[in-house]
Amino acid sequence: MKKQTLCLLLFFLFLPGLSFSQQGILKESLKTKSKVLGNEVEYSVYLPSDYDKSNRKYPVLYLLHGYSDDETGWTQFGEAHLIADRLMQSGQIPPMIIVMPDAGVTWYMNTSDGKVRYEDFFVQEFIPHIDKLYRTRTAREYRAIAGLSMGGYGTLLMAMKHPDLFAAAAPLSAAVWTDEHFRNMPTENYNRYFGSIYGQNLNGQDRLNEHWNKNSILKLTETAPLDNLKKVRYYIDCGDDDFLIKGNMALHAAMIDRQIPHEFRVRDGGHTWSYWRTALPEVLQFVGQSFHR
Repeated sequence: MKKQTLCLLLFFLFLPGLSFSQQGILKESLKTKSKVLGNEVEYSVYLPSDYDKSNRKYPVLYLLHGYSDDETGWTQFGEAHLIADRLMQSGQIPPMIIVMPDAGVTWYMNTSDGKVRYEDFFVQEFIPHIDKLYRTRTAREYRAIAGLSMGGYGTLLMAMKHPDLFAAAAPLSAAVWTDEHFRNMPTENYNRYFGSIYGQNLNGQDRLNEHWNKNSILKLTETAPLDNLKKVRYYIDCGDDDFLIKGNMALHAAMIDRQIPHEFRVRDGGHTWSYWRTALPEVLQFVGQSFHR
């Protein structure tokens, strides 16, 4: 009896350690220097629990934050690392590296005046940096991108303009604007959120300039080479009470018109972290399916 009691005691003493050993490794607010941007960029990275115990290479998901957030948003508020741990432990998704860069309020794009070139940084410097520093599988078949709100816009922008880099894209509550909405946006809101990107104090039709046409998600959906758009698997999710639902529905309709395969989900909810936390498991499973062969 004493031996049984001792065995049970040892089991429960070591149980937390066994559980902890299955947790991934989260490194927050790391830094990389950018020649394109002329400054340092912070990012967080989640590594699978067996990363330090193996020599294998892993697929990568780039997970983008929303407007005014940073590289810690998806872990601090979205619990991305905890959700990934749970799904990997249960075998619902394959082990993967998750990278969360800080983009400030750049919308993940280049500005019209060329002074801030975040898109160029991301493609030319950041992805190569991650591939060099970590054991990643570098073929596009093993790279995906996802994000919320501004990060949802960035997800679509990167996937549509650089389809040779990504196998899957999963925008959540993506900031997709119709021409009408963008043209009629109050000047104060336009200057605050988009003036630094497209040019300050533009009104009406002047906002629909060349830079807008090159970076509007709906314009890209309508005009980008169809074969390129079809290279990427798309999962689009937006709440029925979200102020961005109209743009997402317009994107869904545009993709139907061009016969671009995609998954489209409208669930009960708004523009909130509780919505995105419940969406993330589906995103990770969708991405994981893309990585499977």
